[in-house]
Amino acid sequence: MSYRNSSPQEVRDLIRTEAITGQTAGMAMGFLQANLVILPEIFALDFARFCQRNPKPCPLVGISDTGNPRFTALGTDLNLVTDVPSYHIYQQGQLSETVTNLHTHWNDSFVSFALGCSHTFENALEQAGFSLWHVDNQTTVPMFKTAIDTVPSGPFYGAMVVTMRAIPDSRLEEVVEICRKYPLGHGAPVHIGNPATIGINSLDAPDWGDPAPLPKGYTPVFWACGVTPQVALCNAKLPLAITHKPGSMLITDIPDSAEIPILGQEFPLSF
Repeated sequence: MSYRNSSPQEVRDLIRTEAITGQTAGMAMGFLQANLVILPEIFALDFARFCQRNPKPCPLVGISDTGNPRFTALGTDLNLVTDVPSYHIYQQGQLSETVTNLHTHWNDSFVSFALGCSHTFENALEQAGFSLWHVDNQTTVPMFKTAIDTVPSGPFYGAMVVTMRAIPDSRLEEVVEICRKYPLGHGAPVHIGNPATIGINSLDAPDWGDPAPLPKGYTPVFWACGVTPQVALCNAKLPLAITHKPGSMLITDIPDSAEIPILGQEFPLSF
C-alpha cells in the first residue's frame, strides 16, 4: 500500500506499531515530512548553527525541548521514540545499529532537530504532472555525497549530500520554478546536468537509497538533501547521536503549504 491519502496520524500509528519500517515517500501527501537528528544538549547550539549556515541541505523546521520526545509543535500526537520507521544509531561517528524504536536509547539529555525534506516538494511535482520513479516504484530516492563542502560549525562539517530525480529535458525550468516555492523542502535544485561536475562518479551507485534510471530525453537534477547532517555527525564523532534512516522520515501534521512550520501558528489576514 502507498498510504498516499492517509492522514499523518494514521501513518504514524502504523509506524508506531512497526507495520511500516521502510521508506515514506508518497505517504500522507500534502503534509511536511522531516529529517530527524537527535543529539546530546551539549552539542545542540553548534548543530543549530550548522543548520543556520547551511539552509539548503538543513532547512530547520523545529527544535524540541531538552529530553522531551513529544514534538507537539509538529504533531498533536507525535512521539520521537516510536514514530519514525527506522532510526540510525551512531557512536563515535560510526553507524552502530539500525532500530525501529528508541525505547532503550532515549535519554533526558537529548535535543531533537527536525529538518525539511524533499518529499515535501514531490507532492507539488506530482500535482504538476511529473512522474517520480522512486515514488511510482516504492523505492528510496537515490542520494549521493558530493564535492560541495558545507559551512562548518564546531565539530560539524563535511560534504553536501544530494538527491537525484530524472526530469524531462523540456521541463527543467518548470521544475526549478515549482521547487523554489518550498524552501523548507530544500527549495530549487543545486545542480542540473553532468553529475561529475559535483563529484558524482556514477548514477548507478548511490551512497544511500536505490538507483533510478535516466531515460533518454531526461536530465539528472540534484537537490540538497537532509542526509547531509548524517555526514557531519560522522565527522563530529559524537559519543552518541541518532537520525532517521535515509528515506524513512518523520511525518508531521504541518501542511506542505504552511507559511510557518509550527502547528496552530496560522495568521489569516484581516482588513
